[in-house]
Amino acid sequence: MALRAILFDKDGTLIDFDRTWYPVMAMLAAEAAAGDQARAAQLLDAGGYDAAAQRFRAGSVIAAGTIAETVDLWYPDLADDDANPRQAMIDHFNRACVTEGAARAVALPGVGGALADLRAAGYLLGVATNDGAESAIATLRALTLLDCFSLVQGYDSVPRPKPAADQLHRFAAHVGCAPDTVAMVGDNVHDLEMARSGGAGLAVGVLSGTSDRPDLAPLADVVLGSVADLPQYLRRGSTMGPQGRGRG
Repeated sequence: MALRAILFDKDGTLIDFDRTWYPVMAMLAAEAAAGDQARAAQLLDAGGYDAAAQRFRAGSVIAAGTIAETVDLWYPDLADDDANPRQAMIDHFNRACVTEGAARAVALPGVGGALADLRAAGYLLGVATNDGAESAIATLRALTLLDCFSLVQGYDSVPRPKPAADQLHRFAAHVGCAPDTVAMVGDNVHDLEMARSGGAGLAVGVLSGTSDRPDLAPLADVVLGSVADLPQYLRRGSTMGPQGRGRG
């Protein structure tokens, strides 16, 4: 079955996760800690930030989860009622991600050229992120990458976010192809778990984000350095690219 489409994770795959999101999450942690710097550092650590390494840990709540999960971690006493509005805090975090995430977004090297090459080769492109859809769209627009994609989805675009297969299946239906003609590309185990559970034709791990090769290799058909390496990988060999699929 020929690959027809490619679905990308956003953070750590298309954009530099740590450079983009540390300032945003540090701001929100300081707010949650009411300005207590030690408490803010504890919240960031609980969310997955390794201060010594100055990076987020693979599979952590901030690196792989949703905004709602971060709110639940940092504000465990909030509930969905008028007296203690959890949803209002989620909405606040989402607004911060829309404005601050877009303002601070840093694209990973070579991403723009790779996306242009893949589109020229005939692939249909989409995004599936555990960020909110509005935030993802704002970030990609700020980086002048939005027009590359047929569909941009967030955790709030589907009933079940990653690692469930909802975003993969929604993208496949949107572009009119079967899931096994879609390649899923991501830097996190959740991305590859979605690829496997959703029946993607190719599961591609990239080392440009929070995960290392040992994290990704058990679930990936191939692990590449970054999205910049993807066009060449898909061109290589008669079983790859739009004419066919294969395992790397």
